[in-house]
Amino acid sequence: MRCPRSSLSQRRTEAGAALVVAMLVFAICAALIVAMQREFTLFYQRGANSLQAEQGYAYLRGAEELATLALVLDYDTDKERDIPRDDLEEIWAQPATPYALDEGGWLMGSLQDLQGRVNLNGLAGGGGGGQGSGQGQASERFTPAQAQFIRLLQTLEEPLVSEQEAIAITRSIADWIDADGNTSPDGAEDDYYFSQTPAYRAANRPMSSVSELRAVANVSPELYLALAPLVTVWPQTAQPLNIHTAAVQVLRSINGDDSLEPLAESDAQALAEQRQEAGFLDKTEFLAHPAFADKPMDKMAELLGESSAYFLLSARVEIADRELQLYSVLQRQQRRVESLVRASGSL
Repeated sequence: MRCPRSSLSQRRTEAGAALVVAMLVFAICAALIVAMQREFTLFYQRGANSLQAEQGYAYLRGAEELATLALVLDYDTDKERDIPRDDLEEIWAQPATPYALDEGGWLMGSLQDLQGRVNLNGLAGGGGGGQGSGQGQASERFTPAQAQFIRLLQTLEEPLVSEQEAIAITRSIADWIDADGNTSPDGAEDDYYFSQTPAYRAANRPMSSVSELRAVANVSPELYLALAPLVTVWPQTAQPLNIHTAAVQVLRSINGDDSLEPLAESDAQALAEQRQEAGFLDKTEFLAHPAFADKPMDKMAELLGESSAYFLLSARVEIADRELQLYSVLQRQQRRVESLVRASGSL
């Protein structure tokens, strides 16, 4: 018996339709599989990145714990001295050495004495406010801390800063951190900052980060980069500068009370060399150095000290070709050390 031609044609049509549907289902399934694979790959990568970040941060916090231990051990050692002090020969001040990790990569960290830097938050207040440039009037026109900072600015080589420019920068910073809205000569308050684009206001409070300098009048990006390693904002109530840890450039900011000129570079180098070779017994011996002969140093001496309580930890870790960093400001009070602030960028 022969099938009708119409029935055969119908079956062929149904078979063709079924094939098209099957191919469509296959295409949809393939697309779903590709999409799911892509999502799984992204999910896996996010998970791996998160795990590496957590692992890296754990190592960085471990570096912070080691730094804490070093500062506590140093405190215990200092208690045995007749005159406790902090200097660059102590355990906390040793150069950073990379430590190999079992999983591959490395960890390293170093401590810097923040009291070996000039504290920006000590620049508030003011002297007489006159605008003359005579050196003999320095102690009347500026606080000892302001005079010291003016000298520090003039030690910069790139960019070069003149005495008058240094005065304007110092007074701008003083206006930024003081509590009032009164503009000092050569300084800047809200009337200046309102004219900027975008407009903003003076903080009128102590700085919480050195990076705030970038918002202060008369501070260029180049000046900020040159100055940042030499200054600090910790503690926010300025403490004495540690003569045993200050860099040569910071030592040049120490000079007679009646002078706005920085100490000669050769004198600062001589101070650093004696400090490294034999050290200074105390602040009195430091100020008796020939570099300060016949100079009035009474007011400057009040800004100098021999011990430190604030330190900056700079830690870095590399895991799976990924590098992470941590900056932590550590405060030491006897055997207690705590982190005041942590950041992955500058402080």
